[in-house]
Amino acid sequence: MKIGELARRTGVNQRLLRYYEEQGLLTSQRAPSGYRYYAPEAITVVRQIRQLLAAGLTTDVIRDILPCARGEVPTLEPCPALLATLRRELGNIDDRISCLQQTRGALADFLDATDRVPATGGRP
Repeated sequence: MKIGELARRTGVNQRLLRYYEEQGLLTSQRAPSGYRYYAPEAITVVRQIRQLLAAGLTTDVIRDILPCARGEVPTLEPCPALLATLRRELGNIDDRISCLQQTRGALADFLDATDRVPATGGRP
C-alpha cells in the first residue's frame, strides 16, 4: 500500500510515517516511480509504535524493543535486554516524577508564603 493509504488506515499523517521510517521504526519498499510501498503488516507496526510512544518511550528505545512487540496492542515477548531496557526506562520516569514532586513542593511553599504576606496594592 502507498503511504497515503497507510496514513488513512492508521490515522497517522504521512510526515510522521516518514519520520518513523527515518528513525528505523518502519520500513518500506520503493517502486521504480519512487513511491513508497508498505507491506500490510505496516498497519500493525504503526499501531505498535503509537502505543509504545504513548507509554512514554523514546523512538530510540522503541527501535530496540519493537522486534519484541506482537499484536495490535503490543504484548512484549522476552527478547535480549528487553527487561533491562524497560526497567531502566521505568527508573527514568520515577526519577522525573520525583523531580517534579520536589519542584511542585517548592512552588507550593512559595505560594503559601506569598499568601501570608498582606497585599500592598503594588510592587514595593
